[in-house]
Amino acid sequence: MNKRIILTAAFFGALAVILGAFGAHGLKSIILPNQLEIWQKGVEYQFYHTFAILYLSTFARYKNKLIGLSFLFFTLGIVFFSGSLYLLALKDAYHLSFANILGPITPIGGLCFILGWVFLFLAALKDK
Repeated sequence: MNKRIILTAAFFGALAVILGAFGAHGLKSIILPNQLEIWQKGVEYQFYHTFAILYLSTFARYKNKLIGLSFLFFTLGIVFFSGSLYLLALKDAYHLSFANILGPITPIGGLCFILGWVFLFLAALKDK
């Protein structure tokens, strides 16, 4: 599990750098400033939770199911919250007609982030 957690964090970290640079340099002339803010918010939360996932690797040796749940929910949160923000930011520039259904997905991703933190809290309580 520890290797999977570190690999996931490394993947999401590298992807956050790429997406942040793409937003700053590639999207600046394509999307509106408010859409660029949405994009950057997705990158910001992806970074926060990438570091949270990396931190989980310090607990992974305990075979704690709560850490596994925290890992799952942080990962889902990045996909749903940040992923939906990326698509929402691009919807006008790339005429993404399906983007209208993404509005409700963003809060589901936020809920996943909250659950990830709750499970981390519970894991720390359980840890001796």
